[in-house]
Amino acid sequence: MENIWKEMLEAAKSVQRYRKISDYIDAGGVAAAVLSSSGKIYTGVCIDTCSTLGICAERNAIFNMITNGEDRISKVLCIMGDGKSGAPCGACRELMVQLMPNGYKDIEIMMNYENNRVMTLGELTPEWWI
Repeated sequence: MENIWKEMLEAAKSVQRYRKISDYIDAGGVAAAVLSSSGKIYTGVCIDTCSTLGICAERNAIFNMITNGEDRISKVLCIMGDGKSGAPCGACRELMVQLMPNGYKDIEIMMNYENNRVMTLGELTPEWWI
């Protein structure tokens, strides 16, 4: 397994800590790390609200990347509340497709860290509406 996946796992775990922000918001149950094409790792956590204002960890990490002036994703790793890695949801996949309409199929997604199972976003979304 590439060493970068381990670095991404450690980066995601470093920000993942569940916390209750208010009676209406909790955060950090899920964490993500995104590797930009420049090689920098960006992190984010999920923020859950009692309405539709929340955001997934992957999108939060991608927005962090964009905030810092980058817009090309190479790899994505997400750590669920149980500590296992998993696939991004449909909304996160949609954002990646719209961000990189001509290159999204090459984004690598860590599906299962324990088994070193990696898929590309193109394999997960072979025929997107774009």
